[in-house]
Amino acid sequence: MSRFIIGKIGQYAIVLWIAVTLNFALPRLMPGNPLALLAGEEVGMLTTQQRTQLMANVGLDQPLPAQYLRYLQNLLRGDLGYSFQKNKPITAILADRLPWTLLLTVSSLLLSTLIGVTLGAAAAWQRGGRRDVGLLGFFVFLESLPSFWVGMLLVALFAVQFPIFPTFGAVTPWTSLEGMAWVEDVLRHLVLPLTTLTIVSVSGTFIVSRYSMLAVLGEDYIIVARSKGLRERAILFRHALRNALLPIATVFTLNLAFAFGGATVVETVFSYPGVGRLVYEAVLNRDYPVLQAAFLMITVIVVIANILADAAYPFLDPRVRHAATRGGTR
Repeated sequence: MSRFIIGKIGQYAIVLWIAVTLNFALPRLMPGNPLALLAGEEVGMLTTQQRTQLMANVGLDQPLPAQYLRYLQNLLRGDLGYSFQKNKPITAILADRLPWTLLLTVSSLLLSTLIGVTLGAAAAWQRGGRRDVGLLGFFVFLESLPSFWVGMLLVALFAVQFPIFPTFGAVTPWTSLEGMAWVEDVLRHLVLPLTTLTIVSVSGTFIVSRYSMLAVLGEDYIIVARSKGLRERAILFRHALRNALLPIATVFTLNLAFAFGGATVVETVFSYPGVGRLVYEAVLNRDYPVLQAAFLMITVIVVIANILADAAYPFLDPRVRHAATRGGTR
């Protein structure tokens, strides 16, 4: 078992190093440079010496290997640097933005998992029936919808045609709401982004849940359970759904990564002040330190989610636990 754990730690360390290197390289591979942002509207009037001095102030005049080494040294010290655009520590910027993204993505992930698993199991239970065919067609249709289009459609319906929900932001600006009034305002602003992100992410969970349940329902122990006269509800929840959880747990962790990536588009459509919106603004302004920090944070969250999934597999499926035990004793 110890060899298994050490092997996993080594794999994730390599993945993290590759991700950190890509986080450093990707912003610098984009066309353009942050000089216009650093100099403002007077960038065209600067002399060559002034341009060189501006780039030197933020360390961009150094060769790429030197910038890379300094980036790694700063990471080891926990220093994410300063934003070119906002001239603030990036840790403070992320601390402001992350709670909004977590509220949106975690809520969407829990909601889409609950809906997808429940309806996937219900569809598989009546395979080939009217409910199964109808649900499968509906969720395949949802899978084909782009997130920005769903968001714009919801804005047109529920903010313009029927002005029920606000169209942008996380709270109403220029107000001093407190207590339950503030909570109600936050929830009203959350409805449309949450609905959009849930609609575009629920289909994957439904499809995997349905096919996992179909595979389990064909196993011999389900036939034996029915022959013993167990109630259908007991067979569904105690024997079928429980053994179908392993692929669903994998999709749950993958959806966590997708939720952060998909939230960039959704947060941009609704001007929601989360990390996704921050990434969009940083790309427009070539704010390299913010891009590096945001990508690193998303990478770390994905790696942690995969570690949790690996840790949960032995508890969900005894075959994984026994295989790991045999591998560790060899």
